[in-house]
Amino acid sequence: MSTPGGRRWYFVLMGVCILLIVLAWNVVRLWSVPAAVAMSVVAALIPPVAAIVGNRSGSGG
Repeated sequence: MSTPGGRRWYFVLMGVCILLIVLAWNVVRLWSVPAAVAMSVVAALIPPVAAIVGNRSGSGG
């Protein structure tokens, strides 16, 4: 069972992920495509971390 704090952090991380993708391909790519690709790579690494954080047990085991 996930904790309420874990659920909150999951949504924060996923929001950051979406924000990075939107900014990368609608704003940053106009100045630097490599920077947009780097932002997308970081955004791709966030969902697995968010899943771990969101499913972390609050009971210690």
